[in-house]
Amino acid sequence: MANLIAAARLDIAESLRARWFIVYALVFGGLVAALFVFGLTESRVMGFTGLTRLLVTYIQLSMAILPVFVLVTTVRSLAGDRESGNFEYMLALPVPLSAWYWGRFVGRFVIVFLPVFLAMIGAVAYGGVKGADVPWLQIAFYTALLVSLTITFLGIGFLISSLARSVDIAQGAAFVIWLMLLLFLDLILLGVMVREQLPADFIVTLALINPLQVFRTGAMLLFDPQLVLLGPAAYVILDAFGRAGYIAWAFAYPAALGLAFAWLGYWRFQRSDLV
Repeated sequence: MANLIAAARLDIAESLRARWFIVYALVFGGLVAALFVFGLTESRVMGFTGLTRLLVTYIQLSMAILPVFVLVTTVRSLAGDRESGNFEYMLALPVPLSAWYWGRFVGRFVIVFLPVFLAMIGAVAYGGVKGADVPWLQIAFYTALLVSLTITFLGIGFLISSLARSVDIAQGAAFVIWLMLLLFLDLILLGVMVREQLPADFIVTLALINPLQVFRTGAMLLFDPQLVLLGPAAYVILDAFGRAGYIAWAFAYPAALGLAFAWLGYWRFQRSDLV
């Protein structure tokens, strides 16, 4: 455990010195500031007011930005160390490979999740000072969703880093995977279903394999309990899971998928030629 913590602290320290982390933190801090500037905490849209409206907008924007930053920065982790020859130095230290790998995973999780979480907490604190009602249930729900989404793309990123032999290949693979996940969001799947006349159950099942779609639908469910925005697909989802069941699925599935990818990455990592 001490070796794992040391590896995590090393990764956090390296990330804090990197320029990408400054840009990453400024993006989410600036995002919240922009939402305040445009007055989303004061507006009423579709019945949502105050911090509820801001959180709904913030969580949707996070879905678009967070995976890209996580993938791009994470795939450089192992692949970059291999390409620069840092593995030769690390392997000379009395640190087990498991502690080094999972320590890097934990450290990277802390460094990519904290800016997103602190930006949201800052928005809530500012809104509370201004007298807005604080939707604690939504905050807890969205925090858990962001944790799950972060773990998912960290796992994908570490798996890619374990397989790729260079940073360029790792980054290219990361972008391809991200684009594929975007392509399989529900609007495109709906077009395929209409054109090919595929069964609705099959299309919905395919959509729910996509962690981005699971995250997006779970975020919708809190402010749209009937999933009206999804149209007829909502009946399939709610009949199969129920509201509470789908919330549990939205938490558990992306996190389990990310941990499974991370474990596959570790399995490949310890069996590969590290030098």
